[in-house]
Amino acid sequence: MSEDAKRVMSWFLRGAAVVLSLVLAGACYVVYATVWGTPFRFNDLLNRQAIFETLNSPQSLTRGGFVDGTWYDFTSGKLDPYSLAERQKRFDRTRKFDTEISAWNGNTLTHQERLSYAVVRWDYARRVADEKYPWLGANNALYPVNQTFGIQQSLPNFLLFTHQITNAKLARRYVQRLRALGPVIDAVRADIARQAAAGVIAPDFIIDDTIAQMKAMIAPIPGEHPLVAHLADKTEAIGMNGAERDALINKAIAAMLDAVYPAYRRMIAEEEHLRARATHDAGLWRLQGGAAYYADQLKTMTSTNMTPDEIHAYGLSEVTRITAEMDIVLKSVGLTSGSVGERMDRLMADPRFLYPKNDAGRAQMLVHYGQILGRAKMLLPKYFSHGPNIALVVRRVPTFAQQGAPGAYYKSPSLDGKRPGIFFANLRDVSNVPMWAMPTLAYREGAPGHHMQITTAMERQGLPLQRRIGAAPAYDKGWALYAEHLAKDMGLYDNDPYGDLGRLQAELLRAVGLVVDTGIHAKRWSREQAITYMQTTTGLAASDVTDDVDIYVVQPGRACAYTIGMTTIMDLRQQAERELGPRFDIRAFHAVILENGAMPLWLLQKNVDRWMAQKEGLSANTGGGR
Repeated sequence: MSEDAKRVMSWFLRGAAVVLSLVLAGACYVVYATVWGTPFRFNDLLNRQAIFETLNSPQSLTRGGFVDGTWYDFTSGKLDPYSLAERQKRFDRTRKFDTEISAWNGNTLTHQERLSYAVVRWDYARRVADEKYPWLGANNALYPVNQTFGIQQSLPNFLLFTHQITNAKLARRYVQRLRALGPVIDAVRADIARQAAAGVIAPDFIIDDTIAQMKAMIAPIPGEHPLVAHLADKTEAIGMNGAERDALINKAIAAMLDAVYPAYRRMIAEEEHLRARATHDAGLWRLQGGAAYYADQLKTMTSTNMTPDEIHAYGLSEVTRITAEMDIVLKSVGLTSGSVGERMDRLMADPRFLYPKNDAGRAQMLVHYGQILGRAKMLLPKYFSHGPNIALVVRRVPTFAQQGAPGAYYKSPSLDGKRPGIFFANLRDVSNVPMWAMPTLAYREGAPGHHMQITTAMERQGLPLQRRIGAAPAYDKGWALYAEHLAKDMGLYDNDPYGDLGRLQAELLRAVGLVVDTGIHAKRWSREQAITYMQTTTGLAASDVTDDVDIYVVQPGRACAYTIGMTTIMDLRQQAERELGPRFDIRAFHAVILENGAMPLWLLQKNVDRWMAQKEGLSANTGGGR
């Protein structure tokens, strides 16, 4: 090579080295800004916060579905830590995140980013509001051990339905989590003792139900427990080596004997100890600071500033309206004598509409739920521009969790869609749910209800993680109740007056919930007063009504989210239909409601107003008219 060529090559290599150094430096700066500094994009900041939050929660990583079973999975054998120290860390982290967001230059945000700004800061504010109440549980629950979704049953359900066993590694991690269940239950036991010292003890009837649940949890011999049987079934399904599989099942049995059963026995003993000190009074009014906490809960659950008195009065007016509608339908099927509640009570017991109270009847009910949801799925494209790609399956509530659990509920899928959404039906007593009441349950919890709502947001690309998986109670519950009414618009109750009565009864139940929730927590209603009012008004089975009242006791304000949320969505739809006239498109309206994810009602109103203004402006610009 000539000297000139050597010099040219030397200059080229030095230049390339400089360019490479600049590229590396730039890449390092981008990584630094994204991970530690101030990201270049607002969504990157929000996603970073969501990732940091998730990394502190092994269970959230499992729910997401992207990490477990991979080479970088270091968490799927762990459960979330439970302690007051962790509670404080969450508060501190939330405040730090909020400060980062508030420091962002709002003038640079797009419309979607401004929505994210408002949604996330609202969510952070409601989270830190609980710091004012040190007597809450370490997980911010009023009663961490309760009959509905208490940690004593939510953790076993997490292992059964969320932790996936698709390879040997995840099978081993399942057993690790099974053993970790004992220490977490012990930590919760210590926490409820701390709460009791501060004067916070669940009412006696709540304690009775949780004791019954926990006794059912440890009733089977370990080798036949659902948690062990689940492992055996899954490891067989993946073709795990026989010797390794047997050894792992033995480890699971040992974990039940050594860690799980003893922890539950200690928790039962603690609950029995507290039972002697518990009162029968149900409301928050009996707790020091309870009235302020209830006001905060109502604000969180409804995303309004309505007072308990206002909500109570609104509930009574809704009860009057809905019972009048039900009276018309009842008369149309020949039920004319007695109050609406009395006639519905007779209809609930009509043997024509009841499945047999045996395993065959339960199996028939599950099949029927699948058929109901299949019919609804066929009609969705006419009302929604986006159909869920994530599957929806029907399962029964585990037998050990049936007592005190709702009649039905929905469990969200994983973000990657590999774990489906689950419609859970409580088959404790099939006679409590006549055939004509089943469609409304399926539409609310499945499609077009929660499954449609949650998967639409999950599958929306371009939104930060908080908005794809976030929650806003009045929005979530409001959509579910709106979905029941939408099912009527879709023709799913055509020529089915009994099914329409099921819809109206469910709507009535939510209106009654406004009255009962505020009655219990603000007006000092007794449990018995609440049960009597609810049963005589709705005609629902006494056991179902009792379960609902007890849910209102342990989750204050939750019952108020449904009707207030539904009314807001219905009002927005009617406003859009009125203002847009023939340009109104139900698919586009549902898209603007669902594809932006959960948000407080006041923000939902603003976003729909903006959408309507855009539609009207577009029509004016193209020469269109009303």
